[in-house]
Amino acid sequence: MKYIKFVLATSAFVVVLLAVYLTHITFFKVNVVFYGSIFDGLIATAIALVLVSVIGFFKVFSPFEKLLLACIWILIGYSFAISVPTVLDRSLSFYILEKLQQRGGGIKLSAFEDVFTKEYVKEHRLVDVRLTEQEQSGTLVIKDGCVKLTDWGNTLATSSRYFRNHFLPKQRLLRGEYSSDLTDPFKSSDSNVSYFCK
Repeated sequence: MKYIKFVLATSAFVVVLLAVYLTHITFFKVNVVFYGSIFDGLIATAIALVLVSVIGFFKVFSPFEKLLLACIWILIGYSFAISVPTVLDRSLSFYILEKLQQRGGGIKLSAFEDVFTKEYVKEHRLVDVRLTEQEQSGTLVIKDGCVKLTDWGNTLATSSRYFRNHFLPKQRLLRGEYSSDLTDPFKSSDSNVSYFCK
Protein backbone atom coordinates (compact mmCIF):
# COMPACT_ATOMS: atom_id res chain seq x y z
CA MET A 1 0.00 0.00 0.00
CA LYS A 2 2.84 2.37 0.84
CA TYR A 3 4.44 1.73 -2.56
CA ILE A 4 1.24 2.79 -4.32
CA LYS A 5 1.16 5.97 -2.24
CA PHE A 6 4.80 6.58 -3.14
CA VAL A 7 3.99 6.28 -6.85
CA LEU A 8 0.98 8.57 -6.44
CA ALA A 9 2.98 11.14 -4.45
CA THR A 10 5.76 11.10 -7.07
CA SER A 11 3.21 11.42 -9.87
CA ALA A 12 1.74 14.42 -8.06
CA PHE A 13 5.26 15.87 -7.82
CA VAL A 14 5.72 15.52 -11.59
CA VAL A 15 2.44 17.35 -12.21
CA VAL A 16 3.49 20.11 -9.79
CA LEU A 17 6.94 20.31 -11.42
CA LEU A 18 5.44 20.77 -14.88
CA ALA A 19 2.97 23.38 -13.56
CA VAL A 20 5.76 25.32 -11.82
CA TYR A 21 7.99 25.14 -14.90
CA LEU A 22 5.24 26.31 -17.27
CA THR A 23 4.27 29.13 -14.90
CA HIS A 24 7.89 30.21 -14.59
CA ILE A 25 8.65 30.31 -18.32
CA THR A 26 5.31 31.94 -19.17
CA PHE A 27 5.06 34.70 -16.56
CA PHE A 28 8.58 35.33 -15.20
CA LYS A 29 12.00 36.32 -16.52
CA VAL A 30 14.62 33.59 -16.85
CA ASN A 31 18.33 34.37 -16.73
CA VAL A 32 19.67 30.89 -17.54
CA VAL A 33 17.42 28.03 -18.66
CA PHE A 34 19.32 25.35 -16.69
CA TYR A 35 19.43 27.32 -13.42
CA GLY A 36 15.80 28.37 -13.77
CA SER A 37 14.73 24.76 -14.32
CA ILE A 38 16.72 23.60 -11.28
CA PHE A 39 15.00 26.29 -9.20
CA ASP A 40 11.63 25.06 -10.50
CA GLY A 41 12.51 21.55 -9.31
CA LEU A 42 13.30 22.84 -5.82
CA ILE A 43 10.05 24.83 -5.66
CA ALA A 44 8.06 21.80 -6.87
CA THR A 45 9.74 19.63 -4.25
CA ALA A 46 8.78 22.07 -1.48
CA ILE A 47 5.16 22.26 -2.71
CA ALA A 48 4.89 18.47 -3.02
CA LEU A 49 6.32 18.02 0.49
CA VAL A 50 3.68 20.36 1.88
CA LEU A 51 0.97 18.44 0.02
CA VAL A 52 2.25 15.09 1.32
CA SER A 53 2.36 16.47 4.86
CA VAL A 54 -1.13 18.02 4.74
CA ILE A 55 -3.18 15.46 2.82
CA GLY A 56 -4.30 12.67 5.13
CA PHE A 57 -3.93 10.02 2.43
CA PHE A 58 -0.14 10.48 2.53
CA LYS A 59 0.34 10.64 6.31
CA VAL A 60 1.58 7.06 6.18
CA PHE A 61 5.08 8.39 5.39
CA SER A 62 7.49 8.91 8.29
CA PRO A 63 9.68 12.05 8.41
CA PHE A 64 12.63 10.01 7.15
CA GLU A 65 10.57 8.66 4.23
CA LYS A 66 9.52 12.21 3.39
CA LEU A 67 13.17 13.19 3.36
CA LEU A 68 13.88 10.31 0.97
CA LEU A 69 10.94 11.41 -1.18
CA ALA A 70 12.36 14.94 -1.29
CA CYS A 71 15.77 13.60 -2.37
CA ILE A 72 14.17 11.50 -5.12
CA TRP A 73 12.09 14.46 -6.29
CA ILE A 74 15.11 16.76 -6.38
CA LEU A 75 16.90 14.18 -8.55
CA ILE A 76 13.87 13.92 -10.83
CA GLY A 77 13.76 17.73 -11.06
CA TYR A 78 17.47 17.84 -11.89
CA SER A 79 17.06 15.11 -14.51
CA PHE A 80 14.18 17.02 -16.07
CA ALA A 81 16.12 20.30 -16.04
CA ILE A 82 19.19 18.90 -17.73
CA SER A 83 17.47 16.40 -20.04
CA VAL A 84 14.58 18.42 -21.46
CA PRO A 85 14.70 22.25 -21.50
CA THR A 86 18.49 22.55 -21.24
CA VAL A 87 19.20 19.93 -23.92
CA LEU A 88 16.61 21.41 -26.28
CA ASP A 89 17.90 24.93 -25.61
CA ARG A 90 21.55 24.20 -26.33
CA SER A 91 21.69 21.02 -28.39
CA LEU A 92 23.49 21.26 -31.72
CA SER A 93 22.13 17.80 -32.51
CA PHE A 94 18.52 18.99 -32.28
CA TYR A 95 19.45 22.11 -34.25
CA ILE A 96 20.71 19.90 -37.09
CA LEU A 97 17.42 17.99 -37.14
CA GLU A 98 15.34 21.17 -37.02
CA LYS A 99 17.46 22.83 -39.72
CA LEU A 100 17.14 19.79 -41.99
CA GLN A 101 13.37 19.91 -41.49
CA GLN A 102 13.29 23.67 -42.19
CA ARG A 103 15.24 23.17 -45.44
CA GLY A 104 12.84 20.53 -46.75
CA GLY A 105 14.54 17.46 -45.26
CA GLY A 106 18.01 17.68 -46.80
CA ILE A 107 21.13 19.88 -46.90
CA LYS A 108 24.33 19.28 -48.86
CA LEU A 109 27.09 17.95 -46.62
CA SER A 110 29.50 20.52 -48.06
CA ALA A 111 27.23 23.35 -46.79
CA PHE A 112 27.23 22.35 -43.12
CA GLU A 113 30.19 24.51 -42.15
CA ASP A 114 28.33 27.54 -43.49
CA VAL A 115 25.12 26.42 -41.79
CA PHE A 116 26.92 26.34 -38.43
CA THR A 117 29.00 29.48 -38.78
CA LYS A 118 26.52 31.70 -40.63
CA GLU A 119 23.12 30.43 -39.51
CA TYR A 120 23.37 28.58 -36.18
CA VAL A 121 25.42 31.23 -34.40
CA LYS A 122 23.08 34.00 -35.58
CA GLU A 123 19.72 32.24 -35.24
CA HIS A 124 20.36 30.96 -31.73
CA ARG A 125 22.26 34.09 -30.62
CA LEU A 126 24.86 31.60 -29.53
CA VAL A 127 27.51 34.09 -28.40
CA ASP A 128 24.99 36.11 -26.34
CA VAL A 129 23.49 33.00 -24.76
CA ARG A 130 26.81 31.41 -23.80
CA LEU A 131 28.35 34.64 -22.50
CA THR A 132 25.21 35.29 -20.42
CA GLU A 133 25.33 31.77 -18.97
CA GLN A 134 29.00 32.11 -18.07
CA GLU A 135 28.51 35.56 -16.54
CA GLN A 136 25.63 34.24 -14.42
CA SER A 137 27.83 31.30 -13.39
CA GLY A 138 30.62 33.62 -12.27
CA THR A 139 33.20 32.12 -14.62
CA LEU A 140 33.84 35.28 -16.63
CA VAL A 141 33.32 39.03 -16.54
CA ILE A 142 32.87 41.47 -19.40
CA LYS A 143 34.45 44.85 -18.82
CA ASP A 144 35.48 47.59 -21.27
CA GLY A 145 34.86 45.31 -24.25
CA CYS A 146 37.06 42.55 -22.85
CA VAL A 147 35.86 39.10 -21.77
CA LYS A 148 38.02 37.82 -18.92
CA LEU A 149 38.16 34.63 -16.91
CA THR A 150 37.49 34.83 -13.21
CA ASP A 151 39.50 32.67 -10.79
CA TRP A 152 36.55 30.25 -10.70
CA GLY A 153 36.44 30.17 -14.51
CA ASN A 154 40.17 29.50 -14.67
CA THR A 155 39.78 26.59 -12.23
CA LEU A 156 36.96 25.10 -14.31
CA ALA A 157 38.89 25.56 -17.57
CA THR A 158 41.95 23.83 -16.10
CA SER A 159 39.80 20.96 -14.79
CA SER A 160 37.92 20.51 -18.05
CA ARG A 161 41.13 20.56 -20.11
CA TYR A 162 42.65 17.94 -17.82
CA PHE A 163 39.54 15.75 -18.08
CA ARG A 164 39.41 16.21 -21.87
CA ASN A 165 43.08 15.28 -22.27
CA HIS A 166 43.03 12.24 -19.98
CA PHE A 167 39.49 10.89 -19.69
CA LEU A 168 37.72 11.35 -23.02
CA PRO A 169 37.82 8.52 -25.58
CA LYS A 170 41.08 8.28 -27.50
CA GLN A 171 39.35 6.48 -30.36
CA ARG A 172 36.11 8.36 -31.08
CA LEU A 173 34.09 7.87 -34.25
CA LEU A 174 34.01 11.10 -36.30
CA ARG A 175 32.33 10.71 -39.70
CA GLY A 176 33.51 7.18 -40.36
CA GLU A 177 37.00 7.44 -38.84
CA TYR A 178 38.22 6.90 -35.30
CA SER A 179 40.22 9.84 -33.98
CA SER A 180 41.63 11.38 -30.80
CA ASP A 181 41.34 14.92 -32.23
CA LEU A 182 38.80 16.04 -29.62
CA THR A 183 41.03 15.16 -26.67
CA ASP A 184 43.18 18.16 -27.66
CA PRO A 185 41.18 20.37 -30.04
CA PHE A 186 43.59 23.32 -29.60
CA LYS A 187 46.67 21.48 -30.89
CA SER A 188 46.25 22.91 -34.38
CA SER A 189 44.91 26.32 -33.33
CA ASP A 190 46.55 29.36 -34.88
CA SER A 191 48.54 31.14 -32.17
CA ASN A 192 48.97 34.26 -34.28
CA VAL A 193 45.67 36.01 -33.49
CA SER A 194 44.95 39.66 -32.80
CA TYR A 195 42.02 39.49 -30.41
CA PHE A 196 43.89 39.39 -27.07
CA CYS A 197 42.90 41.97 -24.47
CA LYS A 198 44.08 42.82 -20.95
